[in-house]
Amino acid sequence: MPVIALSARDLDASMALSGLIVGLIGIGSLCSNIPAALIIGRYGERLSMVGAAVFSVLALILCLIPGQIWFLALGVLMIGMSSSVFMLARLTYLIEVVPVYMRARAMSSLGGTMRIGVFIGPFLGAALIHFMGLPGAYWVAMVAMLATGLLSFMIPELEARQPLSTSPNTAPKLIHIARSHLKVFLTLGFGILLVSALRSSRQIVIPLWADNLSISPTTTSIIYGLVAAIDMLAFYPAGKAMDQRGRLWVALPSVVIMGASLVLMPLTAGLISFLIVSMLMGLGNGIGSGLIMTLGADASPRVGRTEFLGIWRLIADIGASGAPVVLSAITAAVSLASAVVVTGLFGFVAAGVFWWCLPHTSFTRPR
Repeated sequence: MPVIALSARDLDASMALSGLIVGLIGIGSLCSNIPAALIIGRYGERLSMVGAAVFSVLALILCLIPGQIWFLALGVLMIGMSSSVFMLARLTYLIEVVPVYMRARAMSSLGGTMRIGVFIGPFLGAALIHFMGLPGAYWVAMVAMLATGLLSFMIPELEARQPLSTSPNTAPKLIHIARSHLKVFLTLGFGILLVSALRSSRQIVIPLWADNLSISPTTTSIIYGLVAAIDMLAFYPAGKAMDQRGRLWVALPSVVIMGASLVLMPLTAGLISFLIVSMLMGLGNGIGSGLIMTLGADASPRVGRTEFLGIWRLIADIGASGAPVVLSAITAAVSLASAVVVTGLFGFVAAGVFWWCLPHTSFTRPR
């Protein structure tokens, strides 16, 4: 994302327009969750991932066209759209091939590998940027997408199942899925929305509060790296705990730790306290790796699963997209400290939702 902003600035875009272009990734993903579910339901996970890889490569080619800000914007939007297909297809594929007793570990590992990719990617991009300039980062992404498409093509296809879109008499339609699982979406789904809001806020609060404390950008980057490292290390133990002890044992500590760290953030007055609270936030996020996917998998029906998960991801994306808006609005109306505290309270509300919705014993389907 920083490279996208820099590319926009390099094309003489204003700060506001550069921010909007970066935000097109989230907008593309948000708007594509339901279409992604329909595509995967019709063509299957494997072909959908291959198609998304090709679509991403075309998007990256658009981003590489020199001197055209609107091609960059379109390419970024397309990347967000393809990411929605990738996320949903990988999720549904894993649900089908992994035994239920290992589901949380599989979902946490998926979330963990994504975090590892996010951690390594900037270093690979930086190496090529050093030699090629900003286009180097897009070439790294293009190679990664080609490799992803090849791997997706090589994985075995799941056994054929009747697609929702072509079987109106036997398979539930999208609206029916939404209506029949409305209680789950309004209860457990609300908790998921709050978790996504917490995670999205974390990425904004750390750099903003660091700037508020006059911590240098270099030091902030190092702290961000340490937070990411803790985030990566916690994913597998958390998944194992979810499988063996139950989902609540991880969901509750994750949101409470993230919420508490955000509430404590305005109390930090120097580098050490800021570092401790930031790393605590990383721990809370890390142990929740794969939580949204695991709970979605648990709650999803066998028939109409892809469509259910498309709605599930839409709810999560609404939370992730809405949090920055809430944070900005409260900051403008009151102060940054107040905005951070209010966002932190989301964690305690989410804890209440999970305490009520999730079983208090080993794994069973959520209410």
